[in-house]
Amino acid sequence: MQGLIGKKLGMTQIFDAKGRRIAVTVIEAGPCVVVQRKTREKDGYEAVQLGFGDRKERLVNKAALARFKKINVSPKRHLKEFAIDAGEEVKEGDVVTGAIFVGVSHVDIAGVTKGKGFQGVVRRHRMAGGPITHGGHSKRRIGAIGQRARPGNVAKDHHMPGHMGHVNVTAQNLELVEVREEGKLILVRGAIPGPTGAVVFVMKALKKKVKAA
Repeated sequence: MQGLIGKKLGMTQIFDAKGRRIAVTVIEAGPCVVVQRKTREKDGYEAVQLGFGDRKERLVNKAALARFKKINVSPKRHLKEFAIDAGEEVKEGDVVTGAIFVGVSHVDIAGVTKGKGFQGVVRRHRMAGGPITHGGHSKRRIGAIGQRARPGNVAKDHHMPGHMGHVNVTAQNLELVEVREEGKLILVRGAIPGPTGAVVFVMKALKKKVKAA
């Protein structure tokens, strides 16, 4: 199985065998339930749909509720498909934990970044801003955004003030430091997208790092 759904619990630090301090993010790895099994014969590809986090029955439509009752599990709040290897024995109702990452060195983590609201160009795009002294009145303003007659319009995708954050981001090739408590927790080196408590998708790294010769 290529991944699962988890929850970001926050950051802490651990020490390796040489006494070096490592900043890690702690992720609650599931437990996820296999809600649906996709097969090559029926669906054209091999995958599983995982469910994470319980939801009240009254908030689930009848079609989805019937599917959960069919496999005898409570309704799940978050659903996500993950690819599996051909011939991998997985059936509906199985529980998936972080134990699938034992022996894995790097992972990709997808999530929604922290929302920062409406921001100016200095914070949103790291622009320098205008002069601060000598009577300057444009300390944090954008400055010129185009020409006059030609082309006579603002270029497409020009850096402007606007909404910042709260976008889908995938952090690739993060080092998986440790799997703890029989797969309930996984520790990843460095930071990952989203605030504490955010739902994230943890997957085995797609692009392998190659050391320079």
